[in-house]
Amino acid sequence: MKRHTARDVDTTVITRDVAFVVYPQFQIQDLSGPLSAFESASRQHEYLPYNLHIISREGGLVTSSSGLSVATDAIRSEPYDTIIFTGGDVLTNPAELGLEIGDEFRKILRATRRVASVCTGAFFLAAAGLLNGRRATTHWKYVGQFQRMYPKIKVDGDRIFTRDGDIWTSAGVTAGIDLALAMIEDDLGVETSKTVAQMLVVYHRRPGGQSQFSAMLDMEPTSNRIRTVLTYIREHLTETLSTERLADVAHLSPRQFGRSFLIETGETPAKAVERLRAEVARVRVERSVEPIEIIARDVGFTDPERMRRAFVRIFGHPPQSLRRMAADLRSPEPSLPRKVNHS
Repeated sequence: MKRHTARDVDTTVITRDVAFVVYPQFQIQDLSGPLSAFESASRQHEYLPYNLHIISREGGLVTSSSGLSVATDAIRSEPYDTIIFTGGDVLTNPAELGLEIGDEFRKILRATRRVASVCTGAFFLAAAGLLNGRRATTHWKYVGQFQRMYPKIKVDGDRIFTRDGDIWTSAGVTAGIDLALAMIEDDLGVETSKTVAQMLVVYHRRPGGQSQFSAMLDMEPTSNRIRTVLTYIREHLTETLSTERLADVAHLSPRQFGRSFLIETGETPAKAVERLRAEVARVRVERSVEPIEIIARDVGFTDPERMRRAFVRIFGHPPQSLRRMAADLRSPEPSLPRKVNHS
């Protein structure tokens, strides 16, 4: 980390070393999106607020899942300001992917001001023991598996990104840009973050609490008990679905059921019921002109306002906005006036 004196300003500014960790079969967009955000932030200032590094255990070329290779530096012994683990094929053992997190690397991570992950990069942080007792998220597809492998982590699969102290984690691909924008805002202020978002042609910025896409409708947990409960929920959406009632379906005590359901799905039973109702409602909202009040009643929401709040939390938009956007997508492009030959 280097300090500079900004021209015509009496404050000391900092150049932060931001390192992106890659490994064989990493996801290239998990690198390129956040990397571009930090690069763009540096371009907004006369001094260099970020010094960017792409690192791997031994350095050299590392091939991504798309076949594109990137040049990397070996991980150094001197701490960085920020280390970000990219996502990719990490669901076996990180050591098998050429990035064993040994004692020396753990020392570097502990001495680093801020450690983050994009997508399944969270599995590396978990393997290093950095997430025990903390809140974290990952790609929605792997939330259940993440929770089963690392039960000491408070997995929140209902967020685009999370921050727990000096540990940041995000969902996949474009969520890495939201994570980077939040970090830039934390370092350099909201105006720089807004300018970067405009340069990248993205929203400024999706809040971390906004929900990821969920495949809850198609989810197939590993245990028959939880699969049976999800089927029951889908078939009884309009009814009162308390944790106690669902626990009876699973033939478990409410406490056992709540714990098992969270581990299998990454969601609490109440959130899962709300999400399933919202996902069923969204299909009808986008494909029909039915009154929102009727849809809310038919899928089990007690009133339209409760459904509206659920839509904003889960999809980022209220029902009417999603209906308008869906209608715009269906509308054909206006045809150009036909030229008439009067000769």
